[in-house]
Amino acid sequence: MTDRKRIYVLDTNVLMHDPTSLFRFEEHDVFLPMTVLEELDNGKKGSSEVARNARQVSRFVNELIESNGAQNIEKGLKLIRPKALRLRNEAKIGRLLFQTNNDAPTKTKLKQMPDNQILAASLVLREKNPSKEVVLVSKDINMRIKASIVGVPAEDYENDRALDDFNLLYTGHAELSQEFWSKHAKDLRSWSERGHSFYEVKLRKDEQWHPHQFLYFNGEGDDDTVMRVLRIKDGVVTLQVLDDYKGGSHSVWGIHARNREQNFALNALMDPDIDFVTLLGTAGTGKTLLALGAGLTQVLDQQRYREIIMTRATVSVGEDIGFLPGTEEEKMTPWMGALTDNLEVLTEPKEGGSWGRAATNDLLASRVKIRSMNFMRGRTFLSRYVIIDEAQNLTPKQMKTLLTRAGPGTKMVCLGNVEQIDTPYLTETTSGLTYAVDRFKDWQHSAHITLRRGERSRLADFASESL
Repeated sequence: MTDRKRIYVLDTNVLMHDPTSLFRFEEHDVFLPMTVLEELDNGKKGSSEVARNARQVSRFVNELIESNGAQNIEKGLKLIRPKALRLRNEAKIGRLLFQTNNDAPTKTKLKQMPDNQILAASLVLREKNPSKEVVLVSKDINMRIKASIVGVPAEDYENDRALDDFNLLYTGHAELSQEFWSKHAKDLRSWSERGHSFYEVKLRKDEQWHPHQFLYFNGEGDDDTVMRVLRIKDGVVTLQVLDDYKGGSHSVWGIHARNREQNFALNALMDPDIDFVTLLGTAGTGKTLLALGAGLTQVLDQQRYREIIMTRATVSVGEDIGFLPGTEEEKMTPWMGALTDNLEVLTEPKEGGSWGRAATNDLLASRVKIRSMNFMRGRTFLSRYVIIDEAQNLTPKQMKTLLTRAGPGTKMVCLGNVEQIDTPYLTETTSGLTYAVDRFKDWQHSAHITLRRGERSRLADFASESL
């Protein structure tokens, strides 16, 4: 091939996943088959995220036609990015190409169905442009397999992939070597302030820490110092010794941390200086219980926030149960089993019997609100404690939509298990939760913890490991 420039054929699911994908291929050209435009037209109706994305693609294409002139469609439209997506180096832009009447259908033995028509258009495009490499981009694995069979190179859309290997994801905590204190003996400074102990050390080359990263020494002894990175400035790191929620007087709504990672999580959840917390872990690691306990303490006892707002992506594991009657809160109740299960644990009164339980439940009902994610656009949460459950089922775009709802004094907590993604076209590396963890790790007001040890029951632990 004499020309390094590529032509990317975009499948409908790529545009419905990310409408801005039109502008994400730098100097390369983008080709839209007629079948893709027809499928976008069929999918534009409704209020779902996919329908909104389809309408946005149509608006982008219309703006490009208006700015380039309809007479230039045959040659291709310059992919001039909208202001919000504009880059510093605007010299590297490709063209948007369409399937026109001059493109004769190629002879294939494939049946006449949308996917096959896109493949046929790709083959014709390759015949017309022998000097350029034609690549099909699709989120559909079967489509990529079929493309490989007919001889068209195919790739997944990876622009929103946070990292190449999920095992490289930031865990939020790191083990210190036993020589840590001796290494920093010369530059170590320590002091106490407001009941907390602090250390200040100079950052070494092998110490690549992030704000609010938790540091520990390997060992289960009570004398082990557990710290977190409070701030990093000009190569100097301030470390704070953590509160111990494992026992004694330190508890959150009557619950104690059962392991080291849960102690890290409670420290992050209870810190008013941290606006965004992500908790990642398998089933039974205590994500929801810790988030709710910390929320109830800060809403009812400390009155730091007005109320708890709980939401989640409504993705079914099995068959859909159809339409649900009632108000927004009543419709969301079947999806909120995790909330109600954990509230039962947290609201068991020590005194008062059934009367005390009923009074506690009435109090919590006024302060814990269940909201649907579908009606979040345009809202602003002021002084709220927002819990986003099952966040692994969100796309990066949906995650951005939710996090930008936060107003002054609001704390956002995202919970999820990337081993249980129920949404098609999302993987461990492209999930909105993974994306948020990777993008927020260097921000001064965010913290992330990966919980590893299950604390639900011996049955749940064994099932998690063996099945």
